[in-house]
Amino acid sequence: MRPRDTRVLTRLRHARDAHPSADRALRLTGHVLAAVLVLGALLMPNTAPGLRPDRFTRIPAEAIVGAVLLLALPRRPRVIFAALYGTGLGVLTVLNLLDIGFSEYLGRGFNMVLDWGLLDDALSYVRDSMGGFVADAAAVGAVLLALLVVLVMALATVRLGNVIARHRTRAGQGAMIAGTVWITCASLGLQISGLPVASDRAADTLRGQTRRVVDTLRDEAAFAKEARTDTFGATPPGLLLPDLRGKDVVIAFIESYGRVAVEDPLIAPGVTRTLDARGAALAQAGYRARSGWLTSSTYGGSSWLGHSTSLSGLWIDNQQRYRTATNSDRLTLTAAFRKSGAWDTVGIMPGVQKTWPEAEWYGLDKVYDASGMGYEGPKFSWSTMPDQYALEAFERLEHGKKRNRPLMSEVILTSSHQPWAPVPEMIDWEDLGDGSVFDAIEEEGRDASEVMADSTESRKEYGKSVSYSVTALTEWLERYGTDDTVLVFLGDHQPIARVTGHTKNRDVPVTVVAKDPQVLKKIDGWRWTPGLRPADDAPVWKMDAFRDRFLKAYGSVPRPTRG
Repeated sequence: MRPRDTRVLTRLRHARDAHPSADRALRLTGHVLAAVLVLGALLMPNTAPGLRPDRFTRIPAEAIVGAVLLLALPRRPRVIFAALYGTGLGVLTVLNLLDIGFSEYLGRGFNMVLDWGLLDDALSYVRDSMGGFVADAAAVGAVLLALLVVLVMALATVRLGNVIARHRTRAGQGAMIAGTVWITCASLGLQISGLPVASDRAADTLRGQTRRVVDTLRDEAAFAKEARTDTFGATPPGLLLPDLRGKDVVIAFIESYGRVAVEDPLIAPGVTRTLDARGAALAQAGYRARSGWLTSSTYGGSSWLGHSTSLSGLWIDNQQRYRTATNSDRLTLTAAFRKSGAWDTVGIMPGVQKTWPEAEWYGLDKVYDASGMGYEGPKFSWSTMPDQYALEAFERLEHGKKRNRPLMSEVILTSSHQPWAPVPEMIDWEDLGDGSVFDAIEEEGRDASEVMADSTESRKEYGKSVSYSVTALTEWLERYGTDDTVLVFLGDHQPIARVTGHTKNRDVPVTVVAKDPQVLKKIDGWRWTPGLRPADDAPVWKMDAFRDRFLKAYGSVPRPTRG
């Protein structure tokens, strides 16, 4: 040891000797904090609603087992075991925090096999919404916090191990009493606030994470076989969608357009007014509509899972299934239009900002992404351009052109993407130009961080954004649609829990609009609600049922392939 270090230690000893009461109080405080950290980690719930004081009034079995092992081990193995035990608790705490975050945004826990890539998507979302500096700071802060949690937990456990070793007799008696109480409470089923006093929360969390990993690995092979089994995989081109021949078909997804938009008491009044008013305007123009419900495969985000589920007829609820599906020969609904040979196909994808190889799987002859629509205006948080502009660009670039065959279009509308600030406003269609007209609207709009921090404001602005997207889409149809236009529009998923609350409902509205009465007559058997707003008791299908029902309704003949 260097002389300088020796002098520092000597001064510390002198300080402790000079103030023994303060020294004891400081050490006792350190012991208590270490115990609180360890017990808190062992009892920590993995959902935000579970973070209540009564969840921490239990006896963790893992603490008793850990204390017994620390008592039994000699010094060096004890320190090593304590450090590893604490490191494990730190990792478990990080996983619980990830579970909380994923549950708040995606309605499910964190999957250690599949979800690491989504953290990069989350970083991109923060960068697009709040700027590069905030995103980089958040990323560095999250990594440092995770490392700090692991380090502090390891140090806390080593400290408690040393305390147990110094007070071996009393610690042994305490462990015996705690073990007896735990067994008694477990045998009698004693509970506090509906939860058992005898807890094995940490072991349960570990079992849950292990189960997710095992289930994920088992699911991969089973799903690959399912993807190869296709009811319409071998249907000849001439037997696909014969009852829609000659129609321009638009399949539009409205970001985060969920059931909450028409049922939440704060959100619904504005959205339902918009749906009713726009429905009346379309009716005046000769259009009729039918609406129902689909239960989405995703919640709060990962929109591509909802898109692929509704168009493929497969239940795609994680990234592994998405990769498997998009690398298969599965016939998507959009690809069925191309395979028929009766339609040109195009994708309008303002949210796509990098290479998108999935276009071939979706059967799209041409795709216009964020850089391909001539937009020179400002971004609206995550959304690269307002929906009204994207639709006008669609009209200018494809829909409004003369062609030899009708057009099938997949359109993704993004203005209702969180954080719902600032929200665009409708302007005169003649004034859209290159989008620069939106500069003033974006500057005067609300700040994303202000809305994200307040649940009530998030709900209000979310409702405004859905109304805007619905208005833009239906005004486009009223302005540019023809007697042969068929519009199908639906939500991809419910918005995040800050808007929906902690609900398990994943329903989204789906609507078919057309002038030709025969188009809607084909789906009379679906018993959907007339108009743009589905009734509460309208039929609810799982989203993966939509492709087959749509294909059959419009005359497609099943010719299955087998996996």
